[in-house]
Formats: sequence, C-alpha cells, structure tokens
Amino acid sequence: MKLWRWILLLVIVAALAAFGWHWVAEDPGYVLVQLRGWQAETTVVAAVVILLLAWALLSAVWFAVRWPFGAFTRRHRRLSRRKMSDGLLALMEGRHGDAERDLHRASRLDVLRGPALLAAAEAASRRGENSRALATLDEAAQVAPRAARVLRARVLRREGRPVEAVNLLAADADAGNLTPGGWRELALAALASSDTRRARQALEPLQKSGALGSRTFATLEGQVLAASLRGAPDAAALNTLWSQLPKAQRRVPAAIDAYARQAAAFGMVLPAMDEVESALRREWSPLLIETYGALGGDDIEARLRRAESWLDAHPNDAALLLTLGRMCARQGLWGKATQYLERSLALVPSSGAWEALGDVHAGQNDAVLAQRCYRNALALARGDAIEPLPQGARSTRLDTRPIAVEERSEHGVPRLPE
Repeated sequence: MKLWRWILLLVIVAALAAFGWHWVAEDPGYVLVQLRGWQAETTVVAAVVILLLAWALLSAVWFAVRWPFGAFTRRHRRLSRRKMSDGLLALMEGRHGDAERDLHRASRLDVLRGPALLAAAEAASRRGENSRALATLDEAAQVAPRAARVLRARVLRREGRPVEAVNLLAADADAGNLTPGGWRELALAALASSDTRRARQALEPLQKSGALGSRTFATLEGQVLAASLRGAPDAAALNTLWSQLPKAQRRVPAAIDAYARQAAAFGMVLPAMDEVESALRREWSPLLIETYGALGGDDIEARLRRAESWLDAHPNDAALLLTLGRMCARQGLWGKATQYLERSLALVPSSGAWEALGDVHAGQNDAVLAQRCYRNALALARGDAIEPLPQGARSTRLDTRPIAVEERSEHGVPRLPE
C-alpha cells in the first residue's frame, strides 16, 4: 500500500515540475544587481539557485567553525548520561558508594541535575551517611523542591527523627499540596512519632492517589487505625474515635481487633464482642477469631459453643482451632483443648499454639511437658528447630490431615477449593 502512495506522489511531483518548467520557460524573469560600478544579470531561476547554494555554503562553513566547540558539549552530555545510567544501576545493585560518585558526576549536566542529585541523596542515605544526604538534598531543592522535600522527610524518618519529618511536611499537608510519596512519608513519620491524627489525615488522599497497591495500602491503613485506637486514653475517647471513623475503616480487621482489645481493657467487653461477631458474620478473618478467643467475660461457655459451630464451615482454620483450644483451657477442658491445639499445630505451627499447649500441660500439673512446649514456642518465634513431644504424651491418635470442604459458586455449582 505504501509503494502505491510513493508512486502516486512521484507522479504528482513530476507533473508539477513539468508544468512549472513550461511556465518558467515562457518567461524566466530578469534580475539585475548593480553595486559600485559592478553589475550582474541573470534570470530569476538562476538567482534562486545561486541564493540556495550560497546559503548551503555558509551553513557548511558555520558548522565547520562550531564543530570543535560542540564536540566538548556533546562529550560532556554523553558522559553525563552514561554516569547517570551507571549510577542508577549501582544504586539498584547496592553499590551505594559507586552510585553516589557517578550520580554526582551526572548532576553536572543541567537536564539531569535534579534526578541525579535526588538519587545521590538516596544512595548516601542507604549508606548511613545521612548528613551527606541532607547536604545533597539542599542542592537538589534548588531544582526539584517538592521531590527533595519528600526525600528529606524519608531521610529524617530513617535517622530516627520522625517529628522533624512531620513538621517538614505539615505545611504542604494542611494546604493539600503533598505528592503521593509525601502523603505516604507523612503517614509513616506520624505513625512513628505517635501523631495518629496526622497519620489518619494522610490516608484519604493516599488512597485517592492510587500510588500504593491495595494490599500495601490496607496494611498501612490497618497499622494507622490500630495505633490510633490503642492510643485512646479512656473508654469515652475510644468510643468517640470509633464513632468518628468512616464506615469502611470500621470494617478493617486490624482496626476492629484494636478496638475490641482496648474496649475490653476498659471493661467494655460486650461492645467489643458485638463488633467482633458482627465483623465475622460479614467476612471471615483469622485475626478476629484470635481476638474473639482472647476477650474476657463471663459468657465463655456460650462463646465456646458459638465458636465450635463455626468449625463445620472452617475445619482447616488453624486460628479457629487455636481459639477453641484456648477457650477450652480456660474452662479446664484439657482433653478437648489438647485435641484442638494439636490439630492447629499440625495444620500451621505457631508459637501461640505451643504456648497454649504449654498452658494445658501446666494446668494438668505436667511441668516437664509444659516447659518443653514453652521452649518450642520460643524456638519457633526465633526461627529455631522445635523439639517434638514424646509419642506417649500425645493425645489419642488424631487425623490432622486437612478436611475437604465442598465449595460452590454463587450459582450453586460445585468448584475445586483454592
């Protein structure tokens, strides 16, 4: 298709040239130039050709004169780009000293000055040279002030000065002019400095920006909300804060867990239990299952029956089995507690399950096995190898294999479990 277009274009050009030549041949025009007794006569066509040749000759001479000077500029530009590339690669590979050196050299080119200085400051910060990083950011602020401010806050937070980081970003945050990275740094710095109000303030704009993935934002949101609720000084402040949170945030499992535990600590066990049970009815959460078993109260028998009813739908949930084991241990049902905890350990070994099993053996006055369970809990928390219990100390043989549960789609069609 392109070949035919080129052929058509050439035909059109040839036709225009033919008609144009006939038009010029009929009257080629006349040009007379006189200067100080010197004169030149020619046609218009020849004059145009002479001017074009003179312009081409002058351009060639000007290029030849400028080329030696431009060679140094081109070499400088080429070396700066190469240093920028080498510096970024070194930064990603962890060669922070080489990265800082190459990036400072790349910053000599005006076009690369801002990005190169910011990356050099990041390299210095990763080396632990925070004073050098801050000095580099002073230079970067002249070219890229907003990015330099965000990176300065990150360096201050890494250095253990989160209050200064919050103060640095506070003015832009109040004006709503922070970049997504700035909102993230504000949330992290405020969280580290226990300024939970500022941290909550950063959540909404950070979510709207979409700069963080859903999982990363959910983790950060849970940390901020949990810290805010745990910091409530009394029951009235806790209830006020909980009621002021948006509905979506009151459904975050980490926030519900923090509210329930803090409310129970203030003696409000029933409101805490209502929030946990309502959340579990909406969506199953292993975190809230552990919270459900950890709450105090006098209705332990009713809660145990309710939790055992959930076992039919979630037979392979290690957190539910751990919660059942703990609740049975609180009632002195040592046999049931042992069965639940051993099955939980078989599905997902955890230090909490070993600790609860140690409490069961301690309740049965078996100090040797209790100590071994406690040692296993500490070893598992540290990542060390555990020491299995003697075969004779285990309860009757349990089938600890996962139980297959039939799953159906919203249309009632059976499907394979994930």
